[in-house]
Amino acid sequence: MIAPHKLAIVWHSRTGASRALAQAAARGATGAARLFAAEAVTAQDLLDAQGYLFICPENLGTMSGAMKEMFDRCYYPLLGQVEGRGYATIIAAGSDGSGAQAQLDRIVTGWRLRRVAQPIIALLDAQTPQAILAEKQVPSQVITQAEDLGAALAAGLELGIF
Repeated sequence: MIAPHKLAIVWHSRTGASRALAQAAARGATGAARLFAAEAVTAQDLLDAQGYLFICPENLGTMSGAMKEMFDRCYYPLLGQVEGRGYATIIAAGSDGSGAQAQLDRIVTGWRLRRVAQPIIALLDAQTPQAILAEKQVPSQVITQAEDLGAALAAGLELGIF
């Protein structure tokens, strides 16, 4: 049996940025979090958590397809079972990120989740096809933001604040 966790960090990454941000958040949470690739997480994994950090890239103005598919797969099994739990988000984006952020917020509104931290939108300035498709290097200050967010979420869950 896998040990219970307070924080589920659900991520999808095509070019490495969201993966690096998820790993940084998990480091910050110091053992209170479990990392779940969006394509592998189950509704039970989410039910077992007390809070959530969703991390994905913005692709063509919306969240990545793999993250959307995770919500499609887990939405109805969790409906009516996770109300009031806290969540936060990190979006890796070339220049904007607001489309993915808005889409994700709309979906979790149906679960009645409660945003407990301001969104982080990591602007990576990928503007050409080559830059968009290339493996990403996330600036150290953004990695630090992700670590700090993981720590804050873990502390808030431990203290029962959210």
